[in-house]
Amino acid sequence: MIETIQWTDDGVVMIDQTRLPNEEIFITCRTSDEVAHAIRTMVIRGAPAIGVAAAMGIALGMQQPDADIESICDTLSKTRPTAVNLFWAIDRMKKLHRSLAGRSAADMRAALAAEAQQIRLEDIAINRAIGQHGASLVPDHKTVLTHCNAGALATAGYGTALGVIRAAVEQGKQIDVFADETRPFLQGSRLTVWELLHDNIPTTLITDNMAGHFLKSGRIGCVVVGADRIAANGDVANKIGTYSVAVLAKENGVPFYVAAPTSTLDLTLASGDSIPIEERASLEVTHYSGTSVAPRGTVARHPAFDVTPNRYVTAIVTEKGIARAPYEQSLAGMLG
Repeated sequence: MIETIQWTDDGVVMIDQTRLPNEEIFITCRTSDEVAHAIRTMVIRGAPAIGVAAAMGIALGMQQPDADIESICDTLSKTRPTAVNLFWAIDRMKKLHRSLAGRSAADMRAALAAEAQQIRLEDIAINRAIGQHGASLVPDHKTVLTHCNAGALATAGYGTALGVIRAAVEQGKQIDVFADETRPFLQGSRLTVWELLHDNIPTTLITDNMAGHFLKSGRIGCVVVGADRIAANGDVANKIGTYSVAVLAKENGVPFYVAAPTSTLDLTLASGDSIPIEERASLEVTHYSGTSVAPRGTVARHPAFDVTPNRYVTAIVTEKGIARAPYEQSLAGMLG
């Protein structure tokens, strides 16, 4: 299994996803600020992985004398605004810290470190449960289309959308995968293809603007994607371009599935209209790996996510089962 992130005696060790697929480099974050920087610069990315990293960042920061948990959490909370798992993990660690009032500093540090490691282990188990539920939705002898990377690299291990694919393969289903490249950061081509080839799962890379062509062809049996935040009504925030794929899937009668842990559910938001959308630097659109791909002076926009309205979502797969419309009832029931 790909080890996305680990707690060690030297610090928080994570694979540098900005260097993949050409280099498999692991970095060690020795302070909470270094963890925050890694999240902000997408050394580690994917909503569940961001949550695990945040928990470990808090535990790491609190190992220092006179550490202030509020300051540490404030810094981490400002790294990536869309992924609700970030805030879920921060809240969980803060609640534990409050419960430790009156305990020794050594006990507090040990408990926070243990909790962060537990969150990682829980995430892997959750992903496997998502995979088992979702595999039943994947048609045999068909192609699965996915967008961005919702695999082991986006989690603590195994993956959400790719966990569904992995579980289907483990069950003996004869499937292959089409992976959208996912401009502008190319998570599909750099990360998803790398993961699936690593697992010997047949995979074909396509550019984002080829998705409609192949969805119309009849080859695609279903679409499976991850999520960074899901509103109470089932509107789904995911990597930019997901909305387009969902519309094309519905137009061509292809089921569109979302795989995510219940920690990605944000039932405080009635709809996706209230989900904050991170706007990243336009340089990530006009340049790639330091090389300009547009004329000097080009104006560019980079919303990192979009929101897919619930009417395009066939089902949402979580570790607790499969939710279908009306999502206000089915999603609430999962957290009830």
